[in-house]
Amino acid sequence: MRLLKFLAVIILLLLGAYTASMYFFVDENKDFTIERQVDYPLEKVYSQFDNLQNFTRWNNYFSSSKTIKIDYYSPYEGEGSAISYTDPAKESDGEMFIRFASKDKGLRYQLFEDNNENPTVIEVKFKKVSENQTHIKWMVHTPKLPVWTRVQNFWTEDRFTENINKSMVSLKNVLGNKVEKDNQLAAIKYDSIMVEKDESQMLLGINVSASNKKDALYRNLLMNFNKVYNFVTIDLGKKDDEFGFPVMIADPDNFKDKEISYYLGIPLSKKEGVTDNNFSFRTVNGAEKYIIYYRGSFESSVKAVQQLVQKAKKDEFRYGDVSFTFIEPPVENQNVNLKISLSVFK
Repeated sequence: MRLLKFLAVIILLLLGAYTASMYFFVDENKDFTIERQVDYPLEKVYSQFDNLQNFTRWNNYFSSSKTIKIDYYSPYEGEGSAISYTDPAKESDGEMFIRFASKDKGLRYQLFEDNNENPTVIEVKFKKVSENQTHIKWMVHTPKLPVWTRVQNFWTEDRFTENINKSMVSLKNVLGNKVEKDNQLAAIKYDSIMVEKDESQMLLGINVSASNKKDALYRNLLMNFNKVYNFVTIDLGKKDDEFGFPVMIADPDNFKDKEISYYLGIPLSKKEGVTDNNFSFRTVNGAEKYIIYYRGSFESSVKAVQQLVQKAKKDEFRYGDVSFTFIEPPVENQNVNLKISLSVFK
C-alpha cells in the first residue's frame, strides 16, 4: 500500500509539473510565417490556391492520402467556397473554407480539424516578383489548445513547414505542365518546318501493333489512347493538369508497311509504381528535332512526316523516331491537331 501511495504521489507531482510547465512556458496557440518563391506567373499561381478543387490536388495535407474523400461546395472558388473531408485510414475529418479572397493578392482560409470548434486560420499573400516569378507568404494562426494537449505546439510549425515543402514540389509539377501546354498552344505556326531542341520526357503508355490500312490505324490509336488516359486518370488518380499531351512514337519508314508498330504514352513528372504489365515507362531523351505543326485528318499526316524525312535527307542528317504530340486529344471522326517531331543527328 505504501508503494502504491508513493507511486500515486510521484504521478501527481509529475502531472502537476507537466501542467505547470505547459501553462507557464508553452503558448496556448502558435503564430508563424513561412515564405517561398515559385518560378511561375502570379495569375497561374493564384488560381491554384483560389480554386479548392485545384488546391486539394497538389496540397500535401490532402493529396498525400489515398483514402481521403472530399466533397466540394459551390461556388468552388473564391470567397465562400468550401470543402468537407473524411479520411477513414487516419480516422480524421474536417472542413475548410475560404473566408476572404482578393484576386492575385491574398486569401484567408479557415481549417476545422476533427472535433475542434476553433479553426486554424491561414492567410496567404501573393506578390509578383517578375513576369515569371511569384512570392508566396503564409501567416498561420493555430487554435488555442488546453493545457493537456498544448505540447503539440512544439512541433506544429515543423509539421506545417514540411507540408509546405512537399506541396511546393507538387505545385511546381502541376504548374510546369500547365505552362508547357499554354506555351505550346501559343507558339503554334502550322505547316512550316522548324528546328527545335526538345526536352526529355517520361512517358507512361503501351506498345502496340496495328493494321496500317485506311483509317484502321487511327481507330486503333483512339482505342489505346482511351486505355492509357483511363489508366492515368482513374488507376493513378492523375488530374488533367498533372500530365502532358499524349504522344505517339513510331519509325517514320514503318508507315509504308501494311502493319505498323508504335508506342502511345502520356508524359508524367516522375516514375510511379505500376502493377499492370500492359503499361510501361519510356524515357524520351532531349534532342534536336525537325518539327511541323499539322491540323487535318490523321491519315494525311503521313505527308507531313514525309516532308520532315525529305528535309533531313536534304540536309544530310540521319533520322530516328517520329513523334506525334496530340495538342488536342484525338476524337473519332474529327481532325487532329498535332506537333510532329523527327529526331535528327549527324
